[in-house]
Amino acid sequence: MPSGRPEARNSWIGKRYKQLAVKRNQVLEVEALTKTYLSGNRELRVLGEVSFSLEAGDTCSIIGPSGSGKTTLLGLCAGLDRPSSGRVVLNGIDLGRLSEEELARVRSQYVGFVFQTFQLIATLTAIENVMVPAELRSERAPHERARELLTKVGLHDRLKHYPTQLSGGEQQRVALARAFVNRPQLLFADEPTGNLDMETSATVEELLFDLNQENGTTLILVTHNPELARRTSRTITLRGGEIVLDSPGSPDH
Repeated sequence: MPSGRPEARNSWIGKRYKQLAVKRNQVLEVEALTKTYLSGNRELRVLGEVSFSLEAGDTCSIIGPSGSGKTTLLGLCAGLDRPSSGRVVLNGIDLGRLSEEELARVRSQYVGFVFQTFQLIATLTAIENVMVPAELRSERAPHERARELLTKVGLHDRLKHYPTQLSGGEQQRVALARAFVNRPQLLFADEPTGNLDMETSATVEELLFDLNQENGTTLILVTHNPELARRTSRTITLRGGEIVLDSPGSPDH
């Protein structure tokens, strides 16, 4: 693997993309993914032999009871954690072959992530929070891009407000704008409406799908909300860390 200058690593990532891409439009391939943890003297299996793939522009919801491995699966797909076995190929790049620094670079280039708890930086304004990923990539004119996205999510008059000055729904909209600032090819959302009231949830849902359609971004979300799941083109149901149903839309039961 390359070391040294960031330019060399970027070049290597580009080469790996060309070498490993199996389908032209396939952006996520999960193969026999397993995740286990040690709990005392026992091995706890959170995920077992999970496999699926998604193509560019797909929308997919991951549902299932609490403790079924949904958030763990999302984190592994986004390169936030490493599996015990199996592999994740994101945009043609085998994440298991990357160092932590290379993983961070791939996430910066291809991935957006929306957390249930927003995870905004309290000491930064709304526009500064949105600009952070773009500044880490040394993007040109990050201020203009951040302003454009905050306007799109209806916060053009809240640019200089800090998170404590924003409602929960407004904070989640800032988080959505931040997730899209680098024009990700994949957006992962973990219970994006879980901490919001019904009216605000509806607004955030519309924004998720509007941004998905406008940018052609593949959307993968974890949710307990059956109505939100029904809006995606595919639903994966987990129980006990395994896929028990993989169907178009949301199951009726």
